[in-house]
Amino acid sequence: MFRFIVIVIFVVLFLILSTPLMLIEWIIGRFNPGLKDRSSLAIVNWAFRCILKMTGVKTIVLGEENVPKDTAVLYVGNHRSFFDILLTYVRVPRPTGYVSKKEMNKWPLLNIWMRYLHCLFLDRENIKEGLKTILTAVEKVKSGISICIFPEGTRNKTADTFLPFHEGSFKIAEKGGVPIIPITIVNSAAIFEDQFPRIRKTTVIIEYGKPINVKELDKETHKHVGSYVRDIISETYFRNKELLH
Repeated sequence: MFRFIVIVIFVVLFLILSTPLMLIEWIIGRFNPGLKDRSSLAIVNWAFRCILKMTGVKTIVLGEENVPKDTAVLYVGNHRSFFDILLTYVRVPRPTGYVSKKEMNKWPLLNIWMRYLHCLFLDRENIKEGLKTILTAVEKVKSGISICIFPEGTRNKTADTFLPFHEGSFKIAEKGGVPIIPITIVNSAAIFEDQFPRIRKTTVIIEYGKPINVKELDKETHKHVGSYVRDIISETYFRNKELLH
C-alpha cells in the first residue's frame, strides 16, 4: 500500500509541477515539431522510469532487436495491466502514440501530455468516430510516428486468456505501409491488478516479435490478420510464462 501511495503522490506532483514544461513544449512545437516530439518523449520517459523504479519491477526484455529503428511501426500487444503502457513506452526508440479509450481525454493535465505524445482517443461505442481515429493513426505512421494499440479493446481481467483482436486495428499498418510488431507481455497484472490496491515487486517478461508486413501475407491470413497476430502472441505468452517458474 505504501508504494501505491508514493506513486499516486509522484504522479500528481509531476502533472502539477510539469505545467510550465507543457507551455515550453507548446512553444517549441510551434517552431520545431520534431524537437518537441523528442523532448516530450524524454520528459515522460523519465517520469515513467521513476514510477517503474518505485514499483520494484524487474523487466526481462526479449527480441528488442526486431524493432526497426528506421521506420514507424504498429505495435500490437496483449493488455492485462495499467502498467503495460509504462513498461513498453520506456523502450520505444522513436516518438510513439498510444491508442487509448476516449475517457482518458477527460483527465486534466494528463490529457495534454498524451496529446503531446501523439496519443489518440478512441470512442469504442461510435463506429464513425472510431474510424476517424484509425484514419488519424494511419496519417501518424505515414509521418514517422509509431502507434501502439491493444486490439483486445479493453484491459483483459482474466489471467492467461486473450480477448478477440479487433481486425480494424490492423488497418493502421496496412494503410500506413508500416510493419506490425507483436508485443507479448507476461505477468504485468502481478504488479498491481492482482492484489489491488497494493503494488508488489515482481518480474515481467516483454518479447517483441519479428516484423509482420501485412501485404506479404497470403490471402486467408491477410483476411484474418488479427487472429494471426493473436495466435503469435498467445504462443509466445505461454512459452515465456514458463520462464517465471
